[in-house]
Amino acid sequence: MAEHYIPENLPTHIQHFINGEFVDSINGATFDVLDPVTNQNYATAAAGQKEDIDAAVAAAREAFVNGPWPKMKPRERARILNKIADAVEAQEERLAEMETFDTGLPITQAKGQALRAAENFRFFADLIVAQFDDAMKVPGSQINYVNRKPIGVAGLITPWNTPFMLESWKLAPALATGNTVVLKPAEFTPLSASLWADIFSEAGVPAGVFNLVNGLGEEAGDALVKHPQVPLISFTGETTTGQTIFRNAAENLKGLSMELGGKSPCVVFADADLDAALDSALFGVFSLNGERCTAGSRILVERPVYDEFCERYAARAKTIVVGDPHDPKTQVGALVHPEHYKKVASYVEIGKTEGRLLAGGGRPEGLEEGNYIAPTVFADVKPDARIFQEEIFGPVVAITPFDTEEEALELANNTKYGLAAYIWTQDLTRAHNFAQNTEAGMVWLNSHNVRDLRTPFGGVKSSGLGHEGGYRSIDFYTDQQAVHITLGKVHTPKFGSDDAAKTDA
Repeated sequence: MAEHYIPENLPTHIQHFINGEFVDSINGATFDVLDPVTNQNYATAAAGQKEDIDAAVAAAREAFVNGPWPKMKPRERARILNKIADAVEAQEERLAEMETFDTGLPITQAKGQALRAAENFRFFADLIVAQFDDAMKVPGSQINYVNRKPIGVAGLITPWNTPFMLESWKLAPALATGNTVVLKPAEFTPLSASLWADIFSEAGVPAGVFNLVNGLGEEAGDALVKHPQVPLISFTGETTTGQTIFRNAAENLKGLSMELGGKSPCVVFADADLDAALDSALFGVFSLNGERCTAGSRILVERPVYDEFCERYAARAKTIVVGDPHDPKTQVGALVHPEHYKKVASYVEIGKTEGRLLAGGGRPEGLEEGNYIAPTVFADVKPDARIFQEEIFGPVVAITPFDTEEEALELANNTKYGLAAYIWTQDLTRAHNFAQNTEAGMVWLNSHNVRDLRTPFGGVKSSGLGHEGGYRSIDFYTDQQAVHITLGKVHTPKFGSDDAAKTDA
């Protein structure tokens, strides 16, 4: 194996960012941050506790109540958001190196993340300038209009897969709408999140508007969710964690937006463009090391093309290049953390008892160290199998045959999840009807995982609560206040008046 690349000027200690300053935890607590290729500690990070969250929320609350940010005109905030986007784009190479080093994502896939993050800020900069609110009129009688107002301190809890880009999904609309934020990034991958502080400060974001507290979910994340002065929580992550957040948010009736786990079906009918379906079905589960919420990790194939599909799919999977994430030839890198590696490896072993192994099945040859798992393909998987039902979040796929459209739909909907679905067929009527009957928040027809930022993003069932994206994000991060005015004479029953009888008559 070639010598492992280490980016220059890596920090050895990662701090919080509270009220415009980098600070350690009040009690000095830290945790170790690992490089997933060697599983060696390369840095420590400040481990936020309740008192650190309290300090961050206090700063954010002060900036919201007494600072200029919520009161700025949309164009003023938009200018700053565009400066943020410029700064992110300018750091694309550096950011990709850091993201790859910290997460194990292949460098070629990490390079697109900065541009997508920048586009999120540009998009919401445009949206808030173009935003207009409703007015309802009854001529000569009444007028009703809507004020949109930022809500306050938004708590943002983000995952470790493509962390920088997914942080931008929440930061951009939360800040664009005039809220202040406390970001709690995933403890496995705090490196790229640390870049936001300088980016925001240099772009002109006032102190206290953006605050960052690193730490464990059960410590920093828990304190943020329970804080009475944080009315909003946006969370992306695993479903059982989402359920815990739901319970803990109940006491203060917080607004919640949660994008959770997935076990998305990729349905391939016999009339599909098989070459295109194969390309998408391979990329859809093996890109980003399989650590993607929208992965099409259950492939359902119509019987007439099932054998051909399995054979071709497995042959391609065996040729996928697994290796050092910084090597441009690498297509699957190292899983994010040894803890996650153990989970995925255990599912590979379970799969050997539940399906026919066609490719992979363990650690690739020549990669004795690091969190590497070969792209693994199981065929003939029954719908009650654990690898069919449970989210693995790694480079592991289950392929299952079906005979009829009704059976395909039943299989597609036969999990607790409902995030995404991919449908491949040349029959346009079937495609649209099947999509409408699929229990998924997002469906791709004869296409890959591309998305317009104006569309809603989110899942149903155990895959989420609410939607973000476009105006749905504006809705989540704002209160809509209705103002009502009577035009002309006010007609109100005169309770407690001598004229009451005549008026009410």
